[in-house]
Amino acid sequence: MKVNNLFHEETLSGRISASPSKLLHEEILKPQFDYELKHLLPYYILIEEVMTIEYERLGLISKESMVEIVNLLNQITKENITADPKSNMSDICFAIEQYVESRLKHPVPNWHVDRSRNDVQATAQIMFARENLVTIMEELTELIEEVLTLSNANLSVPMPGYTHYQSAQIITVGFYFTAVSEVLQKSLNRMIKIYDEINKCPLGSGAMSGMELEWNRAEMAIKLGFQDSSHALVSVASKDWMLQIAAECSNLATAISRFITDLITWGSSEYKFFVLPDEMSGISSAMPQKKNYPILERIRGRSVHINSYYFDMLNAQRNTPFTNLVETAKEGGSNFYPMITCIKSVLTLYEAVIKEMKFNKEHMYEMCANDFFGGFSLANLLTLQCSIPYRQSQIISGKYIVAMNEQNRKPIEVDLSCLNELCVEYGYKTSSLTEDQLIEIFSVTESLSRKKTQGSTNPLETKQLIDQQKAILREQKKQITDLIRK
Repeated sequence: MKVNNLFHEETLSGRISASPSKLLHEEILKPQFDYELKHLLPYYILIEEVMTIEYERLGLISKESMVEIVNLLNQITKENITADPKSNMSDICFAIEQYVESRLKHPVPNWHVDRSRNDVQATAQIMFARENLVTIMEELTELIEEVLTLSNANLSVPMPGYTHYQSAQIITVGFYFTAVSEVLQKSLNRMIKIYDEINKCPLGSGAMSGMELEWNRAEMAIKLGFQDSSHALVSVASKDWMLQIAAECSNLATAISRFITDLITWGSSEYKFFVLPDEMSGISSAMPQKKNYPILERIRGRSVHINSYYFDMLNAQRNTPFTNLVETAKEGGSNFYPMITCIKSVLTLYEAVIKEMKFNKEHMYEMCANDFFGGFSLANLLTLQCSIPYRQSQIISGKYIVAMNEQNRKPIEVDLSCLNELCVEYGYKTSSLTEDQLIEIFSVTESLSRKKTQGSTNPLETKQLIDQQKAILREQKKQITDLIRK
C-alpha cells in the first residue's frame, strides 16, 4: 500500500514549528499517550467512526471514503501506533489521524474539518468512567448478595451489640449484616443515579462553544450509548463526573472501613467471635501461638487511599477556570483509574472475607448469657407493670445488677427478694414481678423476640428485612442492566 507522507513536523500547527522536547515527551506526553493507549483507545476509535459516518451524512465525504476510513480505524491497535514527538507530537488523537491519512488511497480533505480534540477527549474519558462505574456497581451487587446470604444463615445467632465501645444489648449476626447490606444498597442507589446523571455526551461541543457544521449531536450520542448531549462549555469544562464517582467511592470506602473495624475487633483473641480459614490468615514470625488476620488490616488500610484519591481530584479542580484544561482533565484525573482499581480491590477482598468467615456461635451465646443485657427490659417492666416512674425504674434496675455482680451471680440466677427490697428502699411497694418473669427478662432468646418494632433485631423482623433487601437488589440489578442498554 502506498503511504501518503502527509504529516510533517511543521504541518501539525502553523503556530508551533518545533516538536515537543525530550523532557516533555518523557515526563508528560508519552506517559499520557501510554495511559490513553491502554485505557481509552477503543473509545477514541468508536468516536472517530461515529464522526466519520456523520461526515458522510453531511455530504462532506463520499460513502466510499467513509467506508475506507472506518476500515482503517478498525485496523488500529495498541501495537501499531506509538507516541512520536516528530510525527504526532506524542498525542493519541494526532496518532490516529496520522495512521488513517497516511494509508488513504486518495486524500480526503474534509475529514477532520470543524473538529476539536477537546470534546473528543472529554467523550472518551466519560465513556471510560462510565464503563468502570458499571463494573463497580456489578461487584457491589455481588458483595451485597454475599452479605444477605450470611445474614440469612445467621438469622437467630445472638451476639453482643456495642455502643460507646461497651456491650449494650443483644443483637443477632443476621441483624448486624442487614445493616451492612442496607448501607451498601444505599451506595449502589447513588451510583445508579450518578451513572444516569453523567450519561450526557460531550461530542459535538467542539473546543468550548459548539461546532460550525450542523452535526447531529443527538444521533451521535445515541450511537455512543449516551442518553443525551450536554451544554458545549459544560461538556469540556466540567469534570464533575469524576468528582461524583470518586466521592461516592470515598463514602463507600469509609463505610466499609467501619465494618472492617468491627471485624478486626470481633476476630481478636479477646472476642473470638469468628475465624477465617488458614488460607486467609497470617502468622507471627516470633509468636507461634498467634493467628493473624492481616487481610482485614489491608482492606481498612486500602480504603483510605480512596479518600486520598478523591481529595486529589477535588483539589486539582479547585480555583481553576471553568473551561477545558489539561490540569483538570488529564493531570487532575491521573489518579482516577488507580482509585477505580483500589475500590474494586476493597470490594473483592471484603466479599472474600464475608464468604469465608465462620462464627463461634456457642461462644457468642455465652457472652450474651453472662452479661446483664436485660437491664433495659427490667426497667421497662418495673414501670409498665409496677407503675414505678421510669427514671426510678432505671435506678432500681441498675442497683439490682450491681447487687447481682457483687454476689457473683449470673443473670439467669435471679434474686426476686433483692429486687423487692430495692423497690421498698426507693419508696415503692414490692414489685409484682414473678421469678419466671425475671428469668425471662435475662433470657438470651427472649431478649430477641421481645423487640417488636419494624427493623429490629427480632429474627422475624430481620427475615422480613432480608426479603425486602433481596427484592430491592433484584430491582437494582435490573436498573443497572437498563442503564447499559440505553
